[in-house]
Amino acid sequence: MGRLVVVSNRVPAPRDRQQPAGGLAVALRDALSEGQCLWFGWSGQQISEHEKAERDVSIDHVENVTYATIDLTHAEFDGFYQKYSNAILWPLCHYRAGLMEYNRKDREVYLDVNELFARKLLPLLKPDDLIWIHDYHLFPLGQALRDLGVTSPIGFFLHIPFPPWSLMKALPGGTKLMQNMQAYDVIGLQTEDDARNMNDGFSICGVKARAQVFPIGIDPESFAEQAKAGEDLAEVQRLGESLAGKPLIIGVDRLDYSKGLPERLKGYETFLQRYPEHRGKVVYLQIAPVSRGDVEEYRLLKQGLDEAVGRINGSYGDFDWTPVRYLTHPVPRHLLAGFYRLANVALVTPLRDGMNLVAKEYVAAQDPEDPGVLVLSHFAGAAPEMEDALLVNPHDADEIAEALHKALIMPQAERKARWALLQPDVWRVTAGSWARDFIGTLAKVKRA
Repeated sequence: MGRLVVVSNRVPAPRDRQQPAGGLAVALRDALSEGQCLWFGWSGQQISEHEKAERDVSIDHVENVTYATIDLTHAEFDGFYQKYSNAILWPLCHYRAGLMEYNRKDREVYLDVNELFARKLLPLLKPDDLIWIHDYHLFPLGQALRDLGVTSPIGFFLHIPFPPWSLMKALPGGTKLMQNMQAYDVIGLQTEDDARNMNDGFSICGVKARAQVFPIGIDPESFAEQAKAGEDLAEVQRLGESLAGKPLIIGVDRLDYSKGLPERLKGYETFLQRYPEHRGKVVYLQIAPVSRGDVEEYRLLKQGLDEAVGRINGSYGDFDWTPVRYLTHPVPRHLLAGFYRLANVALVTPLRDGMNLVAKEYVAAQDPEDPGVLVLSHFAGAAPEMEDALLVNPHDADEIAEALHKALIMPQAERKARWALLQPDVWRVTAGSWARDFIGTLAKVKRA
């Protein structure tokens, strides 16, 4: 097999290249450890328009991986990343077409940046490379590379959901985008529903159906070890002491409208209304780091969550009890692992998610002899693999309330039985198996 070339919107920052801290870098850790690899993408830096003509690809070598990055101008960042990728494609793919803010100029910038990526990547490629492009920012990149004469196998993986054609056709130029994706030899998505939606769209647009399912996972062994070691961390012990014996419900999500956070808080509030026996006897910790805080939709979301937390704590709290503990800053991964192990219940209720690895991390972090309970949305990509969680409709506050009550009173024997059924799938489908399966399928294209 030739060299693996990974292309993504963002490349890990220099400080994260020795020890991957999260996201795609952690998922690709095993794949990048074998042979020579190239990772190409945006540097995260913005430059002025007059510097545009002079920008070069920056190269950094870390062990067997070459990191190649380019800067974007302020206008490119705004049109490509902020607007077209995250104000059009992101809501559309999460079934929120009404939130799209379409402007043809932004689409042109999006296409221009994909062509820029192709031009800057081209001189770095070798004939026997396997090229793996990631996520919605780079839908058209495969075709841009083909237009420049690249004949290497090119794969594409979408980490977020893909909507049915009835929604996708709301995107101006959506048919052309689908047709351009025939440049890819292998296309991977997280779930059967997402692959079916994309293949239906291909059929309507006159493209051969080629989307396949490659579910992503975590590294469960290392995360389980991290969680067990986390029991001895001072911060985890402080959290445990602060609970004073009360059970802990935990939620961990990037602050985004796809995560169902307002609906989750409504469910928790309904839980306190319907089951007064739990008042003063349970703590809900919601960690929701702010993302895209300069976007109006996200500012309004945070404002609404702030008000909901204040209302719940004001209505139900007491001088010695705060019903909701609410953090909007990131918590390091090693601490989260310890927090998951401590938590009696994980509340994972997205309105729509590609996979949602928090659910898998929570299962991996549990003590097999005294595991907690996972409450999971039907609309998380992980749900079909995790049917022994307490599955809920995140739009139904009463259903969330009932699941929380059931989780908190569940006997230990049932908790252990449910965990024992969830555990094998978390260990079977891992980040390593996901990467191996996809790369192996792409490599067969080359041999053919």
